[in-house]
Amino acid sequence: MAANMKAVKLRIKSVQNTMQITRAMELVASSKLRKAKERADNCRPYFQDLHKTLETIATGNTDFSSIFARKPVSDKWCYVVIAGDRGLAGGYNSNLLKRLEKEAEGKDYVVLPIGKKAVEYFRRRQVPILTESYAEVAQVAVGECFEISSLLCREFKSGKYGHISLVYTRFLSMLSQQPDFIHALPLTDLDQGREDKEPIRDLILYEPDSVEVFNAIVPEYLAGLIYGAVCESSVSELAARRMAMEAATDNAQEMIEKLNLNYNRARQASITQEITEIVAGSEGV
Repeated sequence: MAANMKAVKLRIKSVQNTMQITRAMELVASSKLRKAKERADNCRPYFQDLHKTLETIATGNTDFSSIFARKPVSDKWCYVVIAGDRGLAGGYNSNLLKRLEKEAEGKDYVVLPIGKKAVEYFRRRQVPILTESYAEVAQVAVGECFEISSLLCREFKSGKYGHISLVYTRFLSMLSQQPDFIHALPLTDLDQGREDKEPIRDLILYEPDSVEVFNAIVPEYLAGLIYGAVCESSVSELAARRMAMEAATDNAQEMIEKLNLNYNRARQASITQEITEIVAGSEGV
């Protein structure tokens, strides 16, 4: 009985230590979440307007001769996958990577991973990686997004890849984060699956030359899309980690209460047994 009580006490101490860790991680995620959410909220209008503008250009310019708007000559895909740097965030990373597997099934593709978890995942599966220079999503700022955009546009213009897409996690609320998928290049991919297709309107006139202006603007658009996706993914990861650590803390507290109940029962049984032995001994005397 004493050995059983000691085991329960050690178990309680272990769960308490774990609960302290999960509570600390919850507080850290909460403190970082506010700043990350502000950054995502500030860049979301720009991010959404860029995507809408690209869709408008793709559907409204039927005879545009820019290389970014032509039908692809290569069937190879390049996915920019934005995952997290750490685990303990519930299904944040696994849901994103499952979405990628579904989208990339049967396709010839390479990835440009952003985030340590994405790099580790593709290394294990021996998926071709374009570059690992942006392996930490926490270190990716606006400047790095422009570098990624320049690299992707250069590879696309060379004909190495026929499609470029973003895979990230969209922040819906503190309780909900959804993996999302955006066709970035060529612009003819942007209207795939749209249910609200509008009739083609008058073509936009560009000065001085539409192709040169357009080719200069598209890399800026792509960099803005990538930065917006990075901001959305960062706040989604923090929100998912906060919820996961809050749930883990609650579970640990519930487990401690059950273990305390078991300990008190074992202690009461031990005291009852000792009293019984004393009574039995005194009767024998």
